Amino acid sequence: MGQLSERSAGAAWERLRRLPVWLPPALLTLAVTLTGLGSAQLWRDELATWSAATRSPGDLARLAGTIDAATGPYYLLMHVWTTVVGDSTIALRIPAVVAMTVAAGLLAVLGARLVDRRGGLLAGLLFAVLPGTSRYGQEARPYALATMLAVLATLLLVTALRRPSWARWAGYAAAVAALGLIHLIALTLLAAHTLVVLIAWWRGPAAAGIATPAHLDAERDRRVWRWLVAVVPVALLAGPLLVKARSQQSRQLNWVHLARLDDLTALPGGVAQSSVVGGLLVGVAALGAARLGRRALLPVSAVLLPVLLLFAAGTVVPLWVPRYLVFVVPFACLLAGAALAAVTAPAALVVVVLAGLLGLPDQAALRRTHEWPRSAPVDYAGAARVIADGQRPGDAVVYSPRHSWLFLDLGIEYHLGDPPRDVLVTEDEVRRGDLWAAECPQPAQCLAATTRVWLVVSGRHAEPLAAVPDAKGDALRTDFTVTQVWQRPGLTVALLTSRPDR
Repeated sequence: MGQLSERSAGAAWERLRRLPVWLPPALLTLAVTLTGLGSAQLWRDELATWSAATRSPGDLARLAGTIDAATGPYYLLMHVWTTVVGDSTIALRIPAVVAMTVAAGLLAVLGARLVDRRGGLLAGLLFAVLPGTSRYGQEARPYALATMLAVLATLLLVTALRRPSWARWAGYAAAVAALGLIHLIALTLLAAHTLVVLIAWWRGPAAAGIATPAHLDAERDRRVWRWLVAVVPVALLAGPLLVKARSQQSRQLNWVHLARLDDLTALPGGVAQSSVVGGLLVGVAALGAARLGRRALLPVSAVLLPVLLLFAAGTVVPLWVPRYLVFVVPFACLLAGAALAAVTAPAALVVVVLAGLLGLPDQAALRRTHEWPRSAPVDYAGAARVIADGQRPGDAVVYSPRHSWLFLDLGIEYHLGDPPRDVLVTEDEVRRGDLWAAECPQPAQCLAATTRVWLVVSGRHAEPLAAVPDAKGDALRTDFTVTQVWQRPGLTVALLTSRPDR
């Protein structure tokens, strides 16, 4: 039985070897990320994407001037996309699926260049089965695009160092500029690129782990200058964006804490979306780094330098968010692929399958909700159905809290389409150039002509009126009484009717 299984694995490997190295990882990633693509509701960050992407370019510019400038180019890209294909959950997530699929294929090609064909293929297959690949490949946020561009830029750097030409350096410049516009923190990858370029200039590309034709060794003095020219567009495009984003940090990242040492130990599980799979990846990647020797310089530095730079910055400024570092995962997979390439094909495939099996519980969980922890979903759709089933003409809706990263109003509006009048809003988020609307400073006056109010409160509350603070809560408690309460995961919906003696 064991021999039969080994022969089957060997036959499968031979079939894989006959295909282009990028094709099996790309197809596997596409299949995995498409599975259950629309199962989980849009979560809070994706609701922000939807809100921004459905605004006009002028409104997007105002939003970038107020908050979230760092994500502005991504929002503009998604604006074009949604204009063409719509704003359904699946439509919003398709760009991430495509990006992760391309990233897996490019990773296999990069691995073939730096290690060998087997190493590249195994790296791509391992990347495809990681829960993190599915998580960020099924999210309407920029992390999948950043991952793709990080691999693309690194592949183009290797190509330009191996066979320098202005066309290849121009391609690299475009990829790095796009990377900076999509995800500013991903530009920490340039630290790894800088190290490799400097070593290639100082001691030759072979010392940097990049094999080149012998007759091109004399080109190395020009490589560093061409690289410097290639990164100029990054400074010109991403520089002003970085300055603007820095000025918005207090609003954009007010929920982030300063980094602590134990955050580093939690990082593999965070980016892989599974502690077990993340630990396995780190262990196998370490073996691969030892096997590669100097050829490990680029992938090792592409993992470690962005992590260390963000951690160092995060100890001073609140910046440390594990998902910001998803773009380093392919390079860890490349190192792991190098380790797996040293064993027999059946044994290597067993490790890939094992990683996939160990991640199955997390794969299932992330298709139920994108919230964290997975045990705390927020059922915007369920709350919207409650309102839709009981809504009457003239009804109003009130949210508490309004200025929350849960985006209660956006979640209800997305699923309901035509929600009741948001009676307390004096200026909506689009006109404000913000992610939150402005509310009436005197709620009692704004509620005066209303007889029925749908109250949406975060969390589960037996007495939802008691959960509404300040003047808003006082006005509701004075003039309304609770008629019925519905509890949905993460939310409470209550129908309020005006008091007879009002």
